[in-house]
Amino acid sequence: MHTFHIPVLGLGYSVDTPAKVAHYGISSVASIVDDEMIERMRRFHSLQNNEVYTPIKKDEPDFRSRRITEYLNLLDRIVNRKFEHLRNSPFENGTEITRYFTLLPDTAPLKQLYLQMLATENPAERAGMEEQLRNGLVKGAIDVNIMSKVDKLNKDVYGEKLPDQFSDASAALRGFANSNLNASLVLSAGMNPRLYNYLDQFDVFLPDNQGNFGKRIILKVSDFRSALIQAKYLAKKGIWISEFRIESGLNCGGHAFATDGYLLGPILEEFREKRQELIDELFGLYQNALLTKNIALTNAPALRITVQGGIGTAKEDRFLLEHYQVDATGWGSPFLLVPEATNVDHETLQNLASADESDYYVSNSSPLGVLFNNFKKSSSEKQRLERIAKGRPGSPCTKKYLVSNTEFTQEPVCTASREYQNLKIKQLKSLNLPEVEYQEQFNAVTEKVCLCDGLSTGTLIKHGLLGARENHGVAICPGPNLAWFSEVASLDEMVAHIYGKINLLSDVARPNMFINELNLYVAHYRKDLELHLRNFTDKKQKYLNKFREQLLAGIDYYKTLIPQMQNQDEAYRAEMLGQLTEIEAGLTVAELANCA
Repeated sequence: MHTFHIPVLGLGYSVDTPAKVAHYGISSVASIVDDEMIERMRRFHSLQNNEVYTPIKKDEPDFRSRRITEYLNLLDRIVNRKFEHLRNSPFENGTEITRYFTLLPDTAPLKQLYLQMLATENPAERAGMEEQLRNGLVKGAIDVNIMSKVDKLNKDVYGEKLPDQFSDASAALRGFANSNLNASLVLSAGMNPRLYNYLDQFDVFLPDNQGNFGKRIILKVSDFRSALIQAKYLAKKGIWISEFRIESGLNCGGHAFATDGYLLGPILEEFREKRQELIDELFGLYQNALLTKNIALTNAPALRITVQGGIGTAKEDRFLLEHYQVDATGWGSPFLLVPEATNVDHETLQNLASADESDYYVSNSSPLGVLFNNFKKSSSEKQRLERIAKGRPGSPCTKKYLVSNTEFTQEPVCTASREYQNLKIKQLKSLNLPEVEYQEQFNAVTEKVCLCDGLSTGTLIKHGLLGARENHGVAICPGPNLAWFSEVASLDEMVAHIYGKINLLSDVARPNMFINELNLYVAHYRKDLELHLRNFTDKKQKYLNKFREQLLAGIDYYKTLIPQMQNQDEAYRAEMLGQLTEIEAGLTVAELANCA
């Protein structure tokens, strides 16, 4: 029914969003990385819904997978109950069913029938239309997300290494596969062969004779080439990608995976031009793989293409849907300002609402070694600086989802942990480095923050589930686009903004999403350029030259695209063109300075 979805937000910010919006037909994505936080939320929602809660303890067999399964089944029951209540409510002002239709875009066929029903005076006709409307209601999806690379191998209670299927990502996959959900698993953060090889062990991902699935796979991608490589790998194993979820490399929340200068517009253009070619190539591989499983399909299953990352206005949203013919858009970070939909503690919510552009930045704070969208006003960032000032940098490491470093220890540790940072700083001191170089390396070490706790803590604080002695530092990872949203909003207001019924940014001077992403990439390019000036290798020179060439190619593409933005006025298009010209000139200056 809706043309947008709410992507995954951190570990906890959208962990129960489906229970809040799915009965209104809105799809959303919950992270299933942190089973400890999930278990607390299962207890909370069980008691809130008068259900019996039976804990699953860490010393029980396959506890991680079972916790996830039980939580997802609970969400499914909650959504089903809310949906049935909504379906049976009367068509009157203030009821749930009325809100359902109010939230729908005016372009939805069911919304048009609803408006006809309201204008119908004949009681018998109206009653028939009401019944037709009730039968046409559709729930939003309860989708889940796994970061493929967050896949620690585990040990049993006796310290013995467990088989690969008990790794963090594999156990989460099994938890979803064993649940009652008819939904999708979103795979993000790149390719993990161990996890991908485990997918075909579950028949729930196989199609029926009509090409329908009980559970589907969504692949989050940042460019066409990586999408094709991963999808072909899976197709050969009999796993179909039901949706490619294209995300801006830098103009997004959470971890940022900067492409080699490939911008969102040209990437979307490639998907649009090669969509049928992509389906045909994948289906050939997929069809052959299914035959080995005694399944015969004559037609390719449905394949959706969606886009997310930095969308801020209804006109941008509509242009993406119409020009690039994507099936839906994703609106993530703006929903952090919607308490009805997401879990942001009061302090962080107020800080987000009062923030400006300077408060959002791309950092190296993730222990994964991947760029991370950070927020200067977060309490975890303040805590990090306080610990450094006290001579105790680093965090206690309790959940250990991101342990990977064995530089100083036999067992992997997290680079954000106090243990690792103390050992690394001790090593730096022993090298007698020049003060400037020492401080640079010290800052790089201590920039890492605990995300396992930080990205769940705000959720636990909001629901009163955090103990007094537990870490109260809240990490949050909004996309830079949130800088232009400065008001806490209701669900109705945010949805109305997406569909152009109201404008939450009416008094805000904000660049087009494509221009904003381009600026982020140029800043990334210049930072990388400056970082390597002292040690400029031929390999790095080639990489930066290619990066710059792609940026310039993207600028040329946008120059041809601007005249096609007919839903924007002439002044808007002229301003975009001027901004492109200015950015292009700046890139030329940067290149001349580099050559000098």
